[in-house]
Amino acid sequence: MFFTLSYKAKQFFFVLIKLSIVVGAFYFIYQKLAFNEDLSFNDFRLFLVKNDGFSLKNVFFLLFLTFFNWFFEILKWQKLVSSIKKISFKNALEQSLGALTASLFTPNRIGEYGAKVVYYTSSFRKKIVLLNLLGNMSQMLITLLFGVVGLSFFVVLNTIEIDYLKLMRFFIILLLIIGLAGYGIKKSTITIKGFSIEKVFIFIRSLPVKTHLLTFVFSLLRYLIFSFQFYYLLIVFGVDISYFQAMTVITSMYLLASIIPSVFIFDVVVKGSVGIFLFSIIGIDELIILSIITLMWLLNFVLPSLFGSYYVLNFNLPEEDIE
Repeated sequence: MFFTLSYKAKQFFFVLIKLSIVVGAFYFIYQKLAFNEDLSFNDFRLFLVKNDGFSLKNVFFLLFLTFFNWFFEILKWQKLVSSIKKISFKNALEQSLGALTASLFTPNRIGEYGAKVVYYTSSFRKKIVLLNLLGNMSQMLITLLFGVVGLSFFVVLNTIEIDYLKLMRFFIILLLIIGLAGYGIKKSTITIKGFSIEKVFIFIRSLPVKTHLLTFVFSLLRYLIFSFQFYYLLIVFGVDISYFQAMTVITSMYLLASIIPSVFIFDVVVKGSVGIFLFSIIGIDELIILSIITLMWLLNFVLPSLFGSYYVLNFNLPEEDIE
């Protein structure tokens, strides 16, 4: 219906939509901070005030890590899109941060797909959706690889009792399900983001090897940066823990939080619950973990989304969509 309206009506509704996105993002951030059932904002503030580790040097270093976390995400998006259409780093910055703001309060950040699509004309939109899917799949693959290794070490080092017979049965059932699902996919028209599995794989295979390699490398660098940022916050809060021991817990936390069914709106809650459980096993206080998870959310999602709100407000549709 939007594309059938007059030019002035389009402009009015478009400004209204942009304002709604920004106001919605700010309201969501306010709600998460003011009405967090696990960690009240007052307790969080008092905990930070009492902790004397937040020197100017530490603050700048944390912001430095946040900067490079998003630098590699933006660079990854630029390289992905450049496989079908050349864009500048500035364009990739605008699209990545604008999409973050628009998707901040959507389930599983599904809004990111729609937000990035609107930057392109209709001839590119299907490919943009698939490229965004590929970027997210690459990040998930890194999370799974590090998570499986980290969880294995965590279980061994902390002598957690596991019923290996039940675990074996679980994996056998899982393999059977995967096998049956794979067979079913070949015989059906299952879709991902509106595309058939076959078309998704054809498109992914058609991309240059260099694009796949760079996407994987940038996803890896991002993972190493934000996981180290979590470890650094542990040190800032005075936790006596080695990097290796911390990484076994951090990678396990990200793995379990990523495979637990949830929507992004409750992502902080899920990470908080999983983090509290895992870090409690090695004797780290619950308040420290909740505070770190909240700070990680503020640094890596809220702060970039504030910059992204500028790009949302200044966004204009491609010419073919406003004619």
